[in-house]
Amino acid sequence: MEYHFTKHYTLDEARALLPQIRRWLEQLDGLRVQLQMAEPQVRALADQGGDAGGELINRWVRAQAEFRTVLAEFESREIQLKDIGRGLLDFPAIIAGREVFLCWEKDEDDIEHWHDLDAGYAGREKL
Repeated sequence: MEYHFTKHYTLDEARALLPQIRRWLEQLDGLRVQLQMAEPQVRALADQGGDAGGELINRWVRAQAEFRTVLAEFESREIQLKDIGRGLLDFPAIIAGREVFLCWEKDEDDIEHWHDLDAGYAGREKL
């Protein structure tokens, strides 16, 4: 059988990552706010042909780089981050010989759902 993912998580492996994932999601939320707040000022500088340097631009570039670094943590583990704001993500897994996703949202205490690869959130089923 050919799989879409090289990494497949057991429920225990995915659960063990939740504390770190919660920290990454908090980082992403904070960085997203920083970027959104700076965006109008950065855009105004660019529209005016202003100096593309200075502290504002430096902070904005650092926040973007940090944001991408945190996203890379998910990508390197093949964890699918579906919605940053909701903290919705999927872990590739094998259940009953089928490749599926273990589905979790940051407001949930534990991983309690799964869905087929093409089903999405609407197709979630209880484990």
